[in-house]
Amino acid sequence: MKHFQTIAELYTVNGFPPPENPLLGLITFDDIKGCVFAHTEFTMGFYKIALKKIRSGTVMYGKTKYDHDNGSMFFLKPNQIISMSDLELTERGFMIYIDEDYLLGHPLHAMIKKYGYFDYEANEALHLSPKEEEIIWDVFNKIRHEYDNNQDDYSKDIMLAHIDSILKYAQRFYKRQFLNRSVLSGTVTSRFSEILKRYFESGNLEKHGLPTVAYMASQLSLSARYLSDLLRQETGKAALEHIHIALVNEAKNILMSTDKTVAETAYQLGFENPPYFSRLFKKEVGLTPTEYREQFLN
Repeated sequence: MKHFQTIAELYTVNGFPPPENPLLGLITFDDIKGCVFAHTEFTMGFYKIALKKIRSGTVMYGKTKYDHDNGSMFFLKPNQIISMSDLELTERGFMIYIDEDYLLGHPLHAMIKKYGYFDYEANEALHLSPKEEEIIWDVFNKIRHEYDNNQDDYSKDIMLAHIDSILKYAQRFYKRQFLNRSVLSGTVTSRFSEILKRYFESGNLEKHGLPTVAYMASQLSLSARYLSDLLRQETGKAALEHIHIALVNEAKNILMSTDKTVAETAYQLGFENPPYFSRLFKKEVGLTPTEYREQFLN
């Protein structure tokens, strides 16, 4: 598998025009007409933001395929594995490559790690409406204007401000996507709860311990980050919070219907550390497990 450590190396190997800045690359599909991607599976040592319309072929990152919708954006962090085959691009699209060193000393260096969609799977790409796509293109063209016109002391801050605008717009548009794609988001909470219920009833808590967000996401064919963001948008709570609430509800049933000690209850629920279970219970209920049980005995 090929690893591109620098943006310049990626450009050279694929026959792209040389970048104006070794730490920041901007490419439109018009710029690379006739270029053929030299490697079908590779990793990159830098960030990538792309608006892609694909005429044919497949792009994969994570474990899933990018689904070709027109006007779709995706976001890659360094060292993600990317696979491409038989790729044919349409006329309109762009790619922004950002070396992490370019972000040093700027607030975006920390902020970019907080945009959860850099951890999404390919089939969780952002699907833009025509109006949203034009907004993104407008910001990209402002970056491109600054990039192509004799960069000076102000250029970096201006371009990074525009890149941050693209990322903020993406955050906004993803929220719209969560709301509009109700076929998925409208049922994910109930499906999530059903999977948890089956996990409890099958005895997996005692056998395998607490279910992780990654496990729950895999059962729903989603990435862990996308699942948490989708649940948070729908219910105000992230995936881990939903797991904790379900566990506490199960703990209430055990405390009220059996004589098991708090430690025995914790072990039955998959907790290796009973004090951690007690802290979690108190955080959710406002009482310790012992206090909760005693209020019904008095």
